[in-house]
Formats: sequence, structure tokens, C-alpha cells
Amino acid sequence: MINRAFDTTDEALWEHIKGLRRLGISGRAAMTFELSDNLRQIVRDGVRHRHPNWDEAQVKREVLRIVFGDRLFNEAFGDGRPTG
Repeated sequence: MINRAFDTTDEALWEHIKGLRRLGISGRAAMTFELSDNLRQIVRDGVRHRHPNWDEAQVKREVLRIVFGDRLFNEAFGDGRPTG
């Protein structure tokens, strides 16, 4: 059974699935990478908006912290958020 959004009809869901199948694996992979790139840009823009005085290194560090989460970020890079 496929779960669908509450505002999506079964017919719309199946049309969506058929469209994804027509894209093929390479098309779906390209769409996934594009969505991932877009999400990373949104995160970067949000960090820059909240911290307009940070330099690029501080922004990059904070983006990594947001993406990886505190525990993994701290294991990889040390503790704490960028300062500034």
C-alpha cells in the first residue's frame, strides 16, 4: 500500500507515479540531486539571513552543523557553533 497526502486523490497519486516512472532512474536521480542542491542553498541563505556579519567559513561551518546535527558535527569538527 502506498501512503498518499491527505489532499491527493488516488488518481493524482497514480499519475504522479507514472510520471516518475517515465523519468527513469537517471531522471529521478537528477531530480533528487537538484532538490538536494536547492535545499542546501535554502539552508545557506537562512544562515546568512540570521548572521549577516559572518564570513563564508562561519556560514559553511553552521550549514554543516545544521545538516549533520550537533552530535555528528561535534564528533567531526569539535564542539560549538561558529562565533562572530
